[in-house]
This record gives sequence, structure tokens and C-alpha cells, in this order.
Amino acid sequence: MDHLFRPLQAGELHLPNRILMAPLTRCRAEDGHVPGPLMAEYYAQRASAGLIIAEATMAMEGHSAFWREPGIYNDAQIAGWRAVTDAVHAAGGRIALQIWHGGRACHPDLNDGREAVAPSAIAITNDQVYTPKGKVDYTMPRALDDAELPGIVAGFAQAARNAKAAGFDGVEVHGANGYLLDEFLRDGSNLRTGPYGGALENRARLLLEVLDAVCGVWGAGRVGLRVSPLNSYNDMRDSDPEGLTAWLAQRLNDYGLAYWHVMRSDFLGQQHGDVLRIAREGFKGVLIGNMGYSAQEADAAIASGALDAVSFGVPFLANPDLPARFRTGAALNAPDQATFYSQGAKGYTDYPTLAQTQSPALA
Repeated sequence: MDHLFRPLQAGELHLPNRILMAPLTRCRAEDGHVPGPLMAEYYAQRASAGLIIAEATMAMEGHSAFWREPGIYNDAQIAGWRAVTDAVHAAGGRIALQIWHGGRACHPDLNDGREAVAPSAIAITNDQVYTPKGKVDYTMPRALDDAELPGIVAGFAQAARNAKAAGFDGVEVHGANGYLLDEFLRDGSNLRTGPYGGALENRARLLLEVLDAVCGVWGAGRVGLRVSPLNSYNDMRDSDPEGLTAWLAQRLNDYGLAYWHVMRSDFLGQQHGDVLRIAREGFKGVLIGNMGYSAQEADAAIASGALDAVSFGVPFLANPDLPARFRTGAALNAPDQATFYSQGAKGYTDYPTLAQTQSPALA
């Protein structure tokens, strides 16, 4: 599997291999959405990834969707993340921060009563959200006024500046999985009229404005974008996901991004299409594939030119030394799903490395 281990120049990011760690929400932030020492240990353990893309992080206060996810909007959070990036860099790694607005997936119980917002007043109806009161239904979001959107763009720009202050190597704009930017992008959740609704170029306007602002902070060569044209998670749908992908591929060529990170399928299996092929045909930059790859399939996709790199989620969650396991063909640790979103070290920092598995005394 030599192709997985070839270095990659992704914009201004020099990656020593093409085995990337996908962003994984783990709900281990301390009070106030502050990253703590446990998060620093977790990410440093995974520093052998070509690039760590850290979990969805609140760009602005008041849009929590996971109860204990981290933020990047105040000094305490910046300091907490600085400890994380220092630990990753000390271990020889590279790390980018995924900046995010939860949109209609937020809940008043997580945000001191503040209502959720969205492009249109359409609630998530096929799931519930975890809160301090237990699992509860999502609420009806308030449709944002056009006049509010420059403030959201400014919030992403400030988050990008804060990520730089925290020592990250770059940032990834979260435009996937049914959160705010994705809600604007897809026509199943955006029923607006006016400059941010209707035609695809209007639905994409907020996403592109955010990219413009974030690239203005970092330079495009240290900015990535993640999208999920097919994913129906969070009650999402688009009438033409392949057309959306083709349009984005051409439009994103104008940016010179470090990479475009595309989720190839649907968590729930409801929508189908060959979006990665379409993305590769149209996009001239570094393309990262995600969702359900084995090491062998990932290497073959890179060898064929279909992708430039692959990000791995759950395999990295359970295998802090995933590249070493891929290189040697070693068995992978089984993930403990009961601890994906729990608290503490169990199922977070206690998965053994290959060396510890072979020499239990080292564990």
C-alpha cells in the first residue's frame, strides 16, 4: 500500500502520508466548551496521521448541538486548543480545526434558551438531540434574516483568527452533515427566496462568503472544505446531489483551497450517487474521500488518481496508531460505540497501540 504513505502537498500543508484523521465529535470538552488535557492527550496519540482534522468546533457562542463539544470563540478555549496543538506538534503531527455552526441542529436546552436558526423554518423530525435533560425532540428553528448573515460570516472569520492564535496548521470549513452551511446549500432545507435561496448559486452564497472570509485570514492554501451532498443525516436531502457536486467542483477551482473533503455516501442509505467521480472530474485541486474505506480501497483510489488522500473516522477513533497498523497489516482494535459520546478516558484515550498490544507490559 505504498500510495497511502507517499507525501502530499495540499496547498501550503505538507503531509507526510495520505491517511488523514476525519473530524470526530467526541463530547469531551470541559465546562464552557473548553478543550482540556484529555483532549490534548487524545489528539497527540493520533499525531501519525498525515493530517488530523479536529472535531466540529463552535465558531460562535450559542449554537451548541452536542452539549460538550469544544468552542473557539473565547480566550479560555483558545488556550485549551493551544495545549492541544502544542501536544500534537511535539509528537510530530499536523492539525487543522473544523469550524462550524450547528444551525437547526442546535437546541435551546444547550444554549441558555436561545432558539435554533436555519435558512428556513423546517425542523429536524427524524431524530432527537442529547441535552442535560436527556434526549429531546429538535425544536422549530427560526429562519434567519438576510441582514443577520454578515454577522455569521464575521463569526467564522473570527473563529479562523482564533484558530491561528491557538496554533493550528489550518482550518476546515464545515459545510456538511445538515449543519448551517449545508442547510443553506441543499434545496431540501433551504426554501428561501432572495439572494440566499432558490438557484444553486444563491443557496451556495453563504458558504462561499464564509470561504472568502476564512481564506482572507489564513490564505486559501491552509483552508479546506468538507461537504456531504448525499448524506441524509439531520433530515437532509437535495433534489440533485450530483448536480450540486458538479457545480461546486467548478466553483471551488477559483479558490486554490488546500483540499476539498467529500463524503461519498449517506449514513442512512437513503440517497445514492457517484459524487466522488463527479468531484474528481471537475475539481483541479486536492480531493479527499471519506466514509467506509478500507486501507486497500483507499490505496487503490489514490493509485488510480481518483483521490489524493482518504480520511478515516472510526478506525482512527479506536486505533491511535492507524498508519502503523495499515503499514504492517495488523488487526484493528474494535471500537466501543457505547463510549463514542460519553465522558472520561474510557473509549477515548485507552485504546492500545500496536506496540502495547504486542507487549502488554507497555500498556
